[in-house]
Amino acid sequence: MERAALFDVDGTLVDTNHLHVTTWWEAFRQAGHEVPMHAVHRAIGLGSEDLVAHLLGEGRDSDEVDALSQAHKTLYATYFERLPALQDAGRLLRRLAGDGWAVVLATSAGGAELGALRRAIDADDAIKATASADDVEHGKPAPEPVEHALELAGVPAERAVFVGDTVWDMRAGTKAGVRSVGVLSGGIPRADLEEAGAVAVYRDVAQLFAELADSPLAPGSP
Repeated sequence: MERAALFDVDGTLVDTNHLHVTTWWEAFRQAGHEVPMHAVHRAIGLGSEDLVAHLLGEGRDSDEVDALSQAHKTLYATYFERLPALQDAGRLLRRLAGDGWAVVLATSAGGAELGALRRAIDADDAIKATASADDVEHGKPAPEPVEHALELAGVPAERAVFVGDTVWDMRAGTKAGVRSVGVLSGGIPRADLEEAGAVAVYRDVAQLFAELADSPLAPGSP
């Protein structure tokens, strides 16, 4: 039976979390909201609607949420042609595909943004499928994005590993029943990732790639 290596993208494979922090902060500022950058950072990884609710409170007018989301998208889109992949991201995906893993991306990005991220990673030949926020009703930390990625991979949860950089990733993976691996490249502390369910934590995907033989993604696992 095939095995699945599921990956978050922002902050895990591409170094974009702080770009999201800056552009969300600016979107809030333009709309008259003073939201500290450290608070925005802790919310990165949530879908737009959940992020706004998390930072501004529940019950926001849908038009306001849509306007904030569109402002963020417009600001972030200015970086599309220079998004930086994290070191060894593409090499890791190709190695896993070569080792027999079905590589599936599980991300809140969609449309042109997802296209820009995939161009940055430059490993389309290793990616079997992508589960985006557009495909599910509830984003992370709900398990639906990971569960949808499992469906696309065609494997049960016990045959999969999910790699992500946020507490929301770890919670989603744990709820979906997969082993979750954390990376510190998104700026979230190790202890927070472990508390949220990470079975292992690496500095970044470059360290995971270098130590693959002793990781949850080792050949022959799970």
